[in-house]
Amino acid sequence: MTQTITKGQTEPAAEDSFLWLEDRNGKGALDWVHAQNELTVAELQGDPGYQASFETALDLMTAEDNIPIGTAINGHVYNFWQDKNNVLGLWRRTAVASYKTDKPEWETIVDFDVLSAKEGIKWVFSGASRLYPDFNRCLVSMSPDGGDASEMREFDIAAKSFVEGGFRAAASKSGFSWLDEDTVIVSAAFEEDDKTQSGYPRVVKLWKRGTRLEDATLIFETEKQDLAAGGGVEIDGDRRHLFLARTIDFFSSHSFLRLASGENRRIPLPDDVTDTAIFQGQLVFGVRSPWTAPDGTHCLPDGLYSVDFERWIDTNTLGRVETVLAPAHRVSIAGLARTERRLFINLMDNVRGKVVACDRTGEGWSLKPVGLPENGNVGTSHAEHFGASVSFSFTDFLTPSSIIWSDDDGETLRSVKAQPARFDASPFISEQFEARSSDGTMIPYFVVRRRDQGGPVPTLLYGYGGFEVPLLPGYAGVRGRLWLEKGNVYVQANIRGGGEFGPAWHQAALKGNRQKAFDDFAAVAADLVRRGITTAAQLGIQGGSNGGLLTGTSLIQHPELFGAVIIDVPLLDMLRYTELPPGASWIAEYGDPAKPEEAAWLAAYSPYQHVKAGAAYPPVLLMTSTADDRVHPGHARKMAARLQEAGHGRTLFFEETEGGHGGRGDRRPQAAQTAMRYVFLQRALAGTA
Repeated sequence: MTQTITKGQTEPAAEDSFLWLEDRNGKGALDWVHAQNELTVAELQGDPGYQASFETALDLMTAEDNIPIGTAINGHVYNFWQDKNNVLGLWRRTAVASYKTDKPEWETIVDFDVLSAKEGIKWVFSGASRLYPDFNRCLVSMSPDGGDASEMREFDIAAKSFVEGGFRAAASKSGFSWLDEDTVIVSAAFEEDDKTQSGYPRVVKLWKRGTRLEDATLIFETEKQDLAAGGGVEIDGDRRHLFLARTIDFFSSHSFLRLASGENRRIPLPDDVTDTAIFQGQLVFGVRSPWTAPDGTHCLPDGLYSVDFERWIDTNTLGRVETVLAPAHRVSIAGLARTERRLFINLMDNVRGKVVACDRTGEGWSLKPVGLPENGNVGTSHAEHFGASVSFSFTDFLTPSSIIWSDDDGETLRSVKAQPARFDASPFISEQFEARSSDGTMIPYFVVRRRDQGGPVPTLLYGYGGFEVPLLPGYAGVRGRLWLEKGNVYVQANIRGGGEFGPAWHQAALKGNRQKAFDDFAAVAADLVRRGITTAAQLGIQGGSNGGLLTGTSLIQHPELFGAVIIDVPLLDMLRYTELPPGASWIAEYGDPAKPEEAAWLAAYSPYQHVKAGAAYPPVLLMTSTADDRVHPGHARKMAARLQEAGHGRTLFFEETEGGHGGRGDRRPQAAQTAMRYVFLQRALAGTA
């Protein structure tokens, strides 16, 4: 295999002539963006195949028979829905019995297209906090541009209107939840003093009805350098708990219980606790690194444990630790969910999903698997906290998504929703292979291709590899229609840095070990060529956000392995990423460029600094969003500019003006970007780009 970092890449360029492109809404920067967009649109949307691809993508994204994913609360299923007629979407609900039918009778709560037309702002729904126990009063969050910053307004579902003189707050990255009917818990990020250095809430306040938000009572605060502060109520049986959290970074935090006395008592668990839940008086938790509890119990990653939470409240002593689920090889915990009487554990077993139901008895914990389909991506879609309904989702690369429902805590299961097939999957097969990385670690990856593939064909390799986030099998009709049906191959790599095999898999590529994730990805690429599935010239790669860093670095380190590179909403300047909000929040993942030792490992791979004139880079497409307030568009802008300055004429750049980091909001620009990506890949990997 080619060396990991090619010769001459150890000295990154010192000057940055494109800092001006970091000015998100500056005239010069936006003039450059518009000029780039014009060129990219002319080339990709001008392709003869673009319009049909766009129409296919839009049709599938807005199809009337897409599954309405819902959450059951107090006899209703709530759903957010978008189609061609409801561009910004409907927040709606239906009775549980109606939801299970082929044609549910939906009741619209908020029509965001109507609201947006009335107010002249393209409101994007960001969620709602509902008030226990009748759940009719809500704190609705909605973004004015699709970014993370949202405005909050109190809403009355029964009256279908915003509450006159009710709780309301301007757009920010603050969080809101109910303490009671007249009190809102505010995780505040309004004024600079309220924010952490990452721009997230630093303080938690109690806001009384009829008072000004500025006069809310401070009850908790974290350090400026922490990631965030938060608060919320958890109800367990007849007990209500107000929890407060100091999130130090993505992987460490301190949790506190606010006592009736006003004391914020810290819960004595390790900083890297994970997968927590309160269930029938027990505090359930996992750990990211080994921890010996006060009673001598050795808690291990990928296991699940519990302590008597009510005893701790009464005595301030952490008692006996029980094992809920023991660790197992290549099995990791994907999440927890609970109904009123049962706890559910989502597991990944060699990147395939399972769900285990847990009951609490006088003798302790008992576990049994839920009878769901195997060898796919299985997860808990919803679990009714104050009832017995729970639903599960199932999908794989070739099986459309379905919803499997239970009204009795997972005992009786019934398939209630199934998305129609979007492409003919019968000619295709999904396989799992492994590639040997540079240090000998075996890296699993999935391949979806025609059963009768006779030789190398264009292939798209997708990766992420960060933040303990797993990449799981999933059905995508657009990918099937625009890529697979044309005889191409799709590959998904489960490289280190992700969460496919629990915390250890993530930590193996953390901070100074980041290069391992890039090596894993290169190993999969080389293995695809070795197996004859594709050739380097026919291999395209794609990744977004942290995955954009992955594909950007792969472009620089291994241009000879790829025929096309897509870099979506990326991080690319790793020596300045903390200067672009909220970049400082990711220091626990990447390291701090302000510290010389950590700057050294960041400088060793940071793609932006390693662009070289005369290098034989394959065609590149960079995409970002002006409204992205999670990963700054300056990363993609600067990288495109530097590649073009270095003489790499096959660099295309496109920046959407709305939609935020996840492309929320109107489906039409999302469909257009999707179509452009597939046109770009088809052209590049067919040798016409």
